[in-house]
Amino acid sequence: MSLFKNVIVKTPGESYLNGLTTSDLGTPVFDKLLEQHTNYIEALKKCGVTVTHLPASEEFPDSTFVEDAAVLTPNFAVITNPGADSRNGEIIEIESALKSFYNKFYYITAPGTLDGGDILQAEDRFYIGISERTNEQGALQLKELLEKEGFEATIIPLKEFFHLKTGIAYLGDNRMVVAGEFVDHPAFERYDKIVIGKEDEYSANCIRINDYVILPAGYEATKRKFNEAGYQTIELDMSEVQKHDGGLSCLSLRF
Repeated sequence: MSLFKNVIVKTPGESYLNGLTTSDLGTPVFDKLLEQHTNYIEALKKCGVTVTHLPASEEFPDSTFVEDAAVLTPNFAVITNPGADSRNGEIIEIESALKSFYNKFYYITAPGTLDGGDILQAEDRFYIGISERTNEQGALQLKELLEKEGFEATIIPLKEFFHLKTGIAYLGDNRMVVAGEFVDHPAFERYDKIVIGKEDEYSANCIRINDYVILPAGYEATKRKFNEAGYQTIELDMSEVQKHDGGLSCLSLRF
């Protein structure tokens, strides 16, 4: 797995409290959310990356989930077309921020929709989830341009999960964290799997950044599996992020 040098994060605005959610976990507590976001940034710094920190945008309640607005590779950036209408404007700021790092851009265009949370990279292969937010046209657009650039791309229609990365993460070393519908999915047969049980599913959304795997706090079985596999771990309380269908990967663009 190549080293990450940079991450982009964005402070949540107070409008986050009115953002999109399918969960029934209650209304987020804003001060606690900000504290969790600050701790997230500190954890990223511990992993040895440079953090680009964007200010809050009250007009975009879900924009702290920067991952959905772009798909990044070492050589080019893909600006997505998020599947929720209220999020379309988020791509303008993300593209602007990425212009400091990239000079080659691609774009997902309507009627195609695509959320970055549906895209998983494992070395030279990408997995593209079709979900409520990423449609077939968007998935096919991304597959075509990735293949043109020399990557392999596999489209995976989702049955249960909100986003592809809700239930899967790549840790490098041919090792895949899988939960739910991905545990026995034929697309992932090639990998050594760390299987996450039903009750710990939320912890499948973890992120490997250089020497660490960051996972949500409170999942001892998952932490133990990561430690036994040889990874150093950082645990973060994600309660207020989880209330709005968010996870660790959603809160940053890593490249």
